[in-house]
Amino acid sequence: MSTMTVQGSFEDLGRPLHETTFCVVDLETTGGSAAKDAVTEIGAVLVRGGEVVGELQTLVDPGVPVPPQIALLTGITNGMLVGAPRMTAALPAFLDFAAGSVLVAHNARFDISFLRAACTAQGRPWPRFEVVDTVALARRLVTDDEVPNRKLGTLAAYFRATTTPVHRALADARATVDVLHALLARARGVTTVEDLLDFCRTDDGRRSRRHLVDGLPSCPGVYRFVDGGGRVLYVGSSLDIRTRVRSYFTASEKRRRMTEMVQVARSVEHVVCATALEAQVRELRLIAEHRPSYNRRSTRPERAAWVKVTDEPVPRLSVVSHPGADHPAAAYVGLFSSRARAREAVEAVHTAFDIRRCTPRLSRRGGGTACALAGMGRCSAPCVTGPDEAYAGVVAQVRQALDGDLSPLVETIMRRVRGLSDQQRYEEAASERDRLAALVRGVDRAQQVRGLVATGELVAARKRQVGGWELVCVRHGRMAGSAVTRAGEPVMPTVDALRATAEHVPPPVGPGSAALPEETSLLVRWLEKPGTRLVVSEGGWALPVGAAARWSQLHLVEGGRHGASLWRVPGETG
Repeated sequence: MSTMTVQGSFEDLGRPLHETTFCVVDLETTGGSAAKDAVTEIGAVLVRGGEVVGELQTLVDPGVPVPPQIALLTGITNGMLVGAPRMTAALPAFLDFAAGSVLVAHNARFDISFLRAACTAQGRPWPRFEVVDTVALARRLVTDDEVPNRKLGTLAAYFRATTTPVHRALADARATVDVLHALLARARGVTTVEDLLDFCRTDDGRRSRRHLVDGLPSCPGVYRFVDGGGRVLYVGSSLDIRTRVRSYFTASEKRRRMTEMVQVARSVEHVVCATALEAQVRELRLIAEHRPSYNRRSTRPERAAWVKVTDEPVPRLSVVSHPGADHPAAAYVGLFSSRARAREAVEAVHTAFDIRRCTPRLSRRGGGTACALAGMGRCSAPCVTGPDEAYAGVVAQVRQALDGDLSPLVETIMRRVRGLSDQQRYEEAASERDRLAALVRGVDRAQQVRGLVATGELVAARKRQVGGWELVCVRHGRMAGSAVTRAGEPVMPTVDALRATAEHVPPPVGPGSAALPEETSLLVRWLEKPGTRLVVSEGGWALPVGAAARWSQLHLVEGGRHGASLWRVPGETG
């Protein structure tokens, strides 16, 4: 079940930041009290869409002497103020300059208090500007580990502002512009003036947004935090949607990015799922679809990688992102979490086998020039000799290793690790070990995924803590549906209904899965957990290498008939 959303008007979407004019202002004064002291200088910068569209600077005759300590701090002396306009003339000029904009200041309470006091003294109504305080923004967006304080000079230096603040109004306003832009770049999900003003409030807004939990169910499912423009900010899954979402609005939620996200969110949508596994799978799919700015994991599935033996006259190893698009004769291992991990696996193979490392496409004729690796004895130089029977044998060994026969490779690398350790070259030994571990994980994962992808249909079951079973239907490595049964309820009618209504998943082209690689890996991990029963398996599902010896076949009999074949780990009951 999904929630129904209603399209709002353009006014409901808010004013985009890039279309808003900000007036960044700074004042110099004779002291810190708006009731007792007076303004000596006004500096202001108008910015819109990241560009400066106007500047204003004027000295102001305060009507009283400038205290020596203030003159030393700002450099503004009594002599400089002779002939300067009084505030009765400077204030109207500033108000005209800033009209229609959003005011921005560093420690805005100070500057605004002097401007409001001047309006009161002149009998003018305060224009009720919307105000953004860069100090408040910095407290939310810059950590104590990054800066020792939130002073303008500190932030300007940290963000490498083009202007250094020197306690002069225009220079400080220019520096504040750079700080503002740097802070806005960090405020993920803040895209409108309304978002920004809400984000700056002293109260982080969590309590006032607890109404977003209203109506959420207490059952397994996936949830989405959505901003006022309909953009998905964050996707999560839980066994209890209501309880999990409610936790984001309590003091127990300490993550700064989650606090930011809650401030920006305007609604929470949800999808109820039959099982926790279905919720996890839907979470992965929604993250891949929307790439929410506040999710950290699974937002870039294209960063994952595979390793293959290329289909060339002189084969080599290659790291690729999309295995299904290549020649089906190529051998693949993976999925690796990143290209760096895939390259570690490639290095492990190169350590054990003399397969070429260069990347140009070579012909069978040879006649090329040997590279430095060949000179060091680390390459057989098929570019010079052409691919002979010996090189073909090496490629066959590599294919055999990537297909699961890792014993020769492991023995070779472990001999090298022991030799390096004996020479007390421990860092090199650790690097060799890590590369081997990356390769073994990739080969193991490829075997697991390959068997599941080749399976046309598989239905698995696990007992629920409250009784009954949770059932999952997998087709070609993609979750096609899930269901649950209650305690004492016959299983096979639910299995039949699940198979009849599950998503149709056509066989994938090439070695890739019909699903996101991370989804298939998640399904494999779930199937391998103790207590999982295979109810239906059509199309070649094979247990992972070594697992068959640990499992025994059972039979489920319901109503005097054979219902399905099940598998369990020896020693389990039920």
